Amino acid sequence: MTTKKRICTVIIVLVIVCAVCVGGFFVWKKTGKGGSKSSQKVYVQKVSSLNTVSDFKLSNCSFLGVVEAQESVDVKYDSSKTVDEILVKDGDSVKKGDKLLTYDVEAINLQLEQAKLEVERLQNEITSNKSQIAELEKEKKNVDQDAAVSYTTQILSLQSDIAKNEYDIKAKNVEIKKLEVSTKNAYVTASIDGTVKNVKTVDKLQEDGGDVIMQITEEGDYRIKGRFNEQNSTDIMQGVSVIVKSRLDDSTWKGEITSVDTSPQKNSDDMYMYSYGSSDEMSQSSNYAFYVKPENFDGLMLGQHVLIEIDNGQDTSINKTGIWLYSDFICKDGKKNYVWAKNEDGKIEKRYVEIGQKDEENGDCEIKSGLEKGDYIAYPDKSIEEGMTATTNEADVSVPPNDLGTNDNSDADTEGGDEDIAFDGSNEDGMAIDEDMLASMTDEEIEEYFNKLYGEEENAENADGENADAADADAAFAE
Repeated sequence: MTTKKRICTVIIVLVIVCAVCVGGFFVWKKTGKGGSKSSQKVYVQKVSSLNTVSDFKLSNCSFLGVVEAQESVDVKYDSSKTVDEILVKDGDSVKKGDKLLTYDVEAINLQLEQAKLEVERLQNEITSNKSQIAELEKEKKNVDQDAAVSYTTQILSLQSDIAKNEYDIKAKNVEIKKLEVSTKNAYVTASIDGTVKNVKTVDKLQEDGGDVIMQITEEGDYRIKGRFNEQNSTDIMQGVSVIVKSRLDDSTWKGEITSVDTSPQKNSDDMYMYSYGSSDEMSQSSNYAFYVKPENFDGLMLGQHVLIEIDNGQDTSINKTGIWLYSDFICKDGKKNYVWAKNEDGKIEKRYVEIGQKDEENGDCEIKSGLEKGDYIAYPDKSIEEGMTATTNEADVSVPPNDLGTNDNSDADTEGGDEDIAFDGSNEDGMAIDEDMLASMTDEEIEEYFNKLYGEEENAENADGENADAADADAAFAE
């Protein structure tokens, strides 16, 4: 073989090797780092499970409640006394401490005088009995033994009478003190602010029996009764500010906890059940009640179920409805926002979405269009590409979930985005490579594309190298 033929053979081999390498590179790029993109699996989750719009889920600072009638208090009277005058009527508004009725003071004074006379009579009997005992003791000394027994019996009887009278005096003195207090406070007062209802006359009381002469209903048409359990009792205290949220619409009311009832409540209403683990009594949590007074009752109905949240200064101006996602799920492609979503074929695709309001405190944003609650999306990762297979089984994933790498996507653009590009399939130099476009280009167009992509300086170096190789080849042929 001549020298020229050997050189030609070497050149042909080199050309074939280069062609194979270039072809392999594009195959590697097209199939996704040496393997088929469709074979690589990405973990996706249902939008409804990621939606941060809460359908009244309870937390440590959230409690279920119901609108009920205000508290009613029974006003009882002392049946041992005579009612002199009822000072209120149905519909009257009263304040705590206001007088509701008075007793007959004259009758009380008469009872007091009778009690004092009874004490005086008992004391006189005691004095008389003691004198008789002294006389019997003297006479007993001057009689025989048989007669002494009779004296002893009389003395013991008189001592017994003295003990009984002393006990009766103590009881009467207690009654006297009560009567003296009654003469000073010969009336019944209201225990709460409210409206008087169901007032009965003395004749009606005698006819019906019982000792409830009227009722007082707390001021306001309604109150809200909430339930808490021993596991979240630290949040419930009188005077704590709360936010009441409607379960019918986006209405909210400010309010305050007015009272707390620490008596265990019956779990007769399923809405208030807080059961943990088995149904064994020791595995359940006791329930207690608290009461909320809203600033107003506009829009509230008797029996309406509501959500009560502890007011920690959260912003209630954002009424979240529809779909809200944490901003970390939102990627940017120039001025557009998108998510990695599963398409109808079960493959990963870029799904462009429209962003609405943002909740800076909670880090989520509103999805106005582009997604439904039944769709599935993936958490952004730098290695996710379109065409990969979506899976709901974390054990099957090829792309490690929740790895943002060096790309920071903390600023989803609510106004259409800015010029930054995140998670867009860029190459190492940050320049975008459109693989779908490459697949439709000819070899010449691809070469021109990569020349532009990697810069004129590298092209110049390659050109110089190619020219040198060509010169060497010409020199070899010349020889």
